[in-house]
Amino acid sequence: MKDSWKRPVNQEKQIDYPTQPDFVFGPRDATPEEVAEWQEKELNWWADKQLLVVALASIVQFSALAFMLSTFLIISQFAKADDNHVHIDQVNTGDDTSLTVTQKGYGNEVEFSFDHQSNTFNLQQYGSNNKISWVPYWGSGYSWGGDIDGVSNTLNIEQHDGATWGGHVWGNSNQVDVYQNGTHTHYLDIHSDYVDHDVLQEGGGSHYTHIWYYGTADGSNTNVQQKGNGNHNASITLQGSQPTTLNLLQDSAISKSYTLTQTCVTVGGCNVTVTQQ
Repeated sequence: MKDSWKRPVNQEKQIDYPTQPDFVFGPRDATPEEVAEWQEKELNWWADKQLLVVALASIVQFSALAFMLSTFLIISQFAKADDNHVHIDQVNTGDDTSLTVTQKGYGNEVEFSFDHQSNTFNLQQYGSNNKISWVPYWGSGYSWGGDIDGVSNTLNIEQHDGATWGGHVWGNSNQVDVYQNGTHTHYLDIHSDYVDHDVLQEGGGSHYTHIWYYGTADGSNTNVQQKGNGNHNASITLQGSQPTTLNLLQDSAISKSYTLTQTCVTVGGCNVTVTQQ
C-alpha cells in the first residue's frame, strides 16, 4: 500500500483475539409436559391442604388469645383480693378468744369490736362486697363495751356475693349461726343469754331481717329462713320473762313481709310457727 505521494506504507495486520460467548441467564420456558407435572405434584397438593392449614393456624391463634385473656383474668382476681379488709378491736379483756376469718374475693369487709373472754368467731365471706360489722344506724359499739359484749358467745357467719350482717350481742353464751347467699341483709340485737339464733337467707331476691331479743327472754330459740325470688322482709322483737321458740319460713317468688312483737310470760315459754309461700 502507498500513500498519496506513492510511498510505501506499512500496514499493521489486525489480530482477532478469541472472545467468550454471551451467557443466557434467563430460564427457558417450560414445556407443556413440565407445566402439567408441576401442577399435579406441587400446586394441587398445596391447594388440597390449604383449608386444613388455615384451620390449624386459626386454632393456634384463638388458643393464644384465650390463654392471654385467662391470664389477665386470673391476675385481676389476685389483684382485687387485696381489697379485702379486716379490723377487729378488743376493748378490754379477751382471754381464750378464738377468731377465724376467711375472705376469698374482693371488696369484703370485717369490722367490729368485742370485750370479755371465751368468745368464738368463725367468719367466712366469699365473692365480692360482703360485710360483717355493726348496725349502721347504731354505729360502732366500741364506746359502750364492744359490739360483742359478753362471755362464751359463738358467732358463725358465712356470706356470699354481696351480703351484709350487722349486730350487737350483749349477753353470755349466745349461739349465732347466719348463712346468707346473695344481696341480703340481717341485723341482730341480743340483750339476753343462752339465745340460739339461726338465720338463712338465699335466693334471687334481696331479703331483709332485723331481730331483737330484749328483757329476760333467756334461752329463746329462733329459726328464720327467707328464700325465693321475692324480696322478703322480717322484723321481729322477742321479749318478756320467758323464752320464745320461733320458726319462720318465707319462700316465694312474690315478696312477703312479717312483723312480730312477742312478749312471753307463759311459764315454760311460747311457740310461734309461721310459713308464707
